[in-house]
Amino acid sequence: MSIGTRDRSPGPVGADGPLTGGPPRPVAAVEATTDQNPADGGGTVPPPLRVAVVGLGWAGRSIWLPRLRASPWFTVTAAVDRDEGARAGLAAADPDVRLLASPADLPPGKVDLAVVAVPNHLHAPVAADLLTAGIPVFLEKPVCLSVAEADRLASAERAGGAVLLAGSAARHRADVRRLYDVVGSCGTVRHIDVSWVRARGVPDAGGWFTSRQLAGGGALVDLGWHLLDTVTPLLGTDRFARVLGATSADFVRERSRGAAWRHAAAGASPAAPVTTAGAGDVEDTARGLLVTDRGVSVWLRASWASHQSRDVTLIRVEGSAATVELRCTFGFSPNRLGGSTLTYTRQGDTVRLHVPDEPVGAEYARQLDALPGLLADPASRGRAVEDARQAAYAVERLYRSTDHRPPTDRQHPTDRQHPPARPARPGAVATSDA
Repeated sequence: MSIGTRDRSPGPVGADGPLTGGPPRPVAAVEATTDQNPADGGGTVPPPLRVAVVGLGWAGRSIWLPRLRASPWFTVTAAVDRDEGARAGLAAADPDVRLLASPADLPPGKVDLAVVAVPNHLHAPVAADLLTAGIPVFLEKPVCLSVAEADRLASAERAGGAVLLAGSAARHRADVRRLYDVVGSCGTVRHIDVSWVRARGVPDAGGWFTSRQLAGGGALVDLGWHLLDTVTPLLGTDRFARVLGATSADFVRERSRGAAWRHAAAGASPAAPVTTAGAGDVEDTARGLLVTDRGVSVWLRASWASHQSRDVTLIRVEGSAATVELRCTFGFSPNRLGGSTLTYTRQGDTVRLHVPDEPVGAEYARQLDALPGLLADPASRGRAVEDARQAAYAVERLYRSTDHRPPTDRQHPTDRQHPPARPARPGAVATSDA
């Protein structure tokens, strides 16, 4: 058959068998839950959910606050940050928002949801305290930095009777959702290539993002978590049994490799090297091979910087019947591809599939729109923790497999060969992240 670029669909989802060798998690069914509109089903539209934003750094200010303000489903009633300057900056823009220095000051019963966007090392502690107090939490990635932290979140969810929801923005991209629709026509999944490689995108060199103690890791924890989260629906109930990886840090100390769209160093030459003591003790690139207990292999690469000219994200799913590949650019970097390209290859014939255009960052607003329905769904409880446990296990195992990671006082559960099996699914004081 000739190779072409015809814009067509490869056929009905699932026509060639299950997604994996084991019991599948139906991708279409999982994604369908994210389309539920809180006002669907008739009746009176519920009042907006009262939201507290915990953490007023870059993510809190630039990603979540603008989208929460624009959404009819939420009203921001409180904001939390220990930094007085961060609170003062928000007071000028939103004088009606209650400003607090600690999440412990949030009154249970007065907040319907806490959006937590603090530095990585505080994610699990802050979320666990809020959950224990009975406040539902929407937690930025990475949800946790270890399996032990995932266990703590699960206990807090049970103790407080509140649900944990996780930031999974990439799953809500139109191009990724289209890939999920097509994967069922690839037969049994055998291998997945997934990568996010930036040309220049080391975040906040010299800040907490490049501090192992505060971030928990580098590009693997940052970009790699998004990639693992994107792969999760493709693996069904499979869990990782073998993990081997390597890391490197060739660019993390160079200001010229920084993520200029986040924070430009005022008055600093963009070519000047970072010389801050202790800066850059994390990797800027991580590569890993992960194999599930049913033999599906995943090749992962996460890079903050590289020698390429554009930031590129790749997801390629190889099945027994066909291969589907998505090339795009995740995140907010302006150094991106001109658009998303989705192709489907079967028996030597490659076709290009239609992918809807959407503004940069649309996936974040789409995820917020799904939250009211997820909060009301009893099946949501425990779901985010299980996904996070699998991702944390993979990250821990990859780091432990390489000699490049410096010794750490963070406790790793080395006596656990696997996290608990993923069940089959039906249908502290906050600080700025700047």
